[in-house]
Amino acid sequence: MSTHRRHLTRRRVLGASAIGVAATGAAVAGGAGLLSSASAAAFGYQDDGRNYVVDTGSSLVFKVSKSTGDITSLVYKGKEYEGYGGKHSHVESGLGASTVTIKQTGSTILIKVVHGPITQWYAARSGQNNVYLWTDKKDASFTATRYIVRLKPGMFPNTGSDAWDSTTDKIIEAGDVWRHPDGTTHSKHYSGKRTIDYDRVGFTTGSVGLWLVRSNHEKASGGPFYRSLLRHSNDGGAGLYEILHYNEAQTEPERFGLQGPYVIALTDGGAPSPSLFQANLDTSWVDGLDITGWVGRAGRGKVAGVGLKGMDAKYAYTVGFANADAQYWAKAAAGTGAFSCKGMLPGTYTLTVFKGELAVHTESVKVTAGATTSLHTLSITGDPSAASVVWRLGDWDGTPGEFKNAGLMTYAHPSDGRAAKWTGNVTIGSGSEAASFPAYMWKDVNDGILVYFKLTKAQAAAAHTLRVGVTDAFAGGRPRVAVNDWVSAIPTAPTQPSTRSLTTGSYRGNNHTFTFNVPTSAWKTDTSQYNVLKINIVSGSGGTAFLSAGTSFDCLDLLT
Repeated sequence: MSTHRRHLTRRRVLGASAIGVAATGAAVAGGAGLLSSASAAAFGYQDDGRNYVVDTGSSLVFKVSKSTGDITSLVYKGKEYEGYGGKHSHVESGLGASTVTIKQTGSTILIKVVHGPITQWYAARSGQNNVYLWTDKKDASFTATRYIVRLKPGMFPNTGSDAWDSTTDKIIEAGDVWRHPDGTTHSKHYSGKRTIDYDRVGFTTGSVGLWLVRSNHEKASGGPFYRSLLRHSNDGGAGLYEILHYNEAQTEPERFGLQGPYVIALTDGGAPSPSLFQANLDTSWVDGLDITGWVGRAGRGKVAGVGLKGMDAKYAYTVGFANADAQYWAKAAAGTGAFSCKGMLPGTYTLTVFKGELAVHTESVKVTAGATTSLHTLSITGDPSAASVVWRLGDWDGTPGEFKNAGLMTYAHPSDGRAAKWTGNVTIGSGSEAASFPAYMWKDVNDGILVYFKLTKAQAAAAHTLRVGVTDAFAGGRPRVAVNDWVSAIPTAPTQPSTRSLTTGSYRGNNHTFTFNVPTSAWKTDTSQYNVLKINIVSGSGGTAFLSAGTSFDCLDLLT
């Protein structure tokens, strides 16, 4: 797009389109083509017959299809970035035939897209290179709630754990996990981030940045530690995602209602302004737009807590709030545990305190519009780390983080060439035991891991409780243990997500503790000999290799 613009004259303004453009202009190219420089002269919109063409009055011109509600063009400083493979940017996988309307209210242009139970909204504000989006979903007739921004191939560097090249890489799982010739694995699933870890995701060339700034996820599912698709890139194009409910590794039911805004932001290469981040965003301008389901600041409340008692200084603490209609979270201050969560919809919530990702305290709290619910210091009494133990492998924090390969598994496949061998037994007292114990076990890969340990005479003279904490499971995989000649019963499988997780960058399921009561008769009577704990994965289902039944570990310990 040329940097030379026609000067507006009174005649040109009066002669502009009656449907909202405050500038003249040369003809708009049909479909997803480029606009002429003249049509980008001022804030406003046109109807080119197939699309509503919105000029932000800055460097961004975008189009929304009048028939489907897809974004069909994103032109920034004269260059088209949108679309790949004949597809455009849209909610879900594209709504198809929809009712699309547009209106301008002062310095805001609002587009409404209605398709059955879904209403998608787009807004542009004068002088900003941003597109604001909302999604309102009323029921589960669509299986997912996501928005995908599709970008042309070759516009941004094709690098990272979520990038691959189909001309050189080989598919190794389900059509969406790839292995590069160097042995590294790549997938759109491998973001390496939890929802709480990021405000925006995007691409940059150094001179142009294209970003998707996430919403507060109050109508999403999975809580602060959920991991899902954030972006992907390959030789065929690139994508940015706002995932609200993906039905993969989900730990709670889907929520419905209006979600947003989330923001498509274009920059001169840097990160988007922090003023767009959900914790900072001023949305007072939205109040008068008549967006169905919108609740402004005046209709929301706040919870503030003095602090937490009984914290472990080694861990970060998060306070979550959830009910059937909404979810929120706040980071607790180090040292005091003080927390504050604002912008909450009125209602009664389950408050959960997380040590790392492990729930260690819950209670009920009520939020009232326009008011702050103040809480006295909360005492943490549910931390399993407080128990006295003979030995402990790892720590109770709701993650497999201390164990072998755990960090790599959030952005790689278990077969990745960088992964240490999944096999290998552990001896308590040898040093670095946790780092030698596998974060995950599968029935068909590394079943039967052994843990060696000794007991004193007094310890061997008593029964003990063995606890095995897990964070997730695939195909009903769960641990059955044997100590020397004693073998436990097969435990009941806890409720866990039914989809892939361990191979798609997530260990996050429903934290569960298996408790095994080991009798005195199980122990070695010679205290110089090692007792041998054997762990097997049992299940009546599952495939082969890394898609066989499996589980991810949080902690193992033997109580005194």
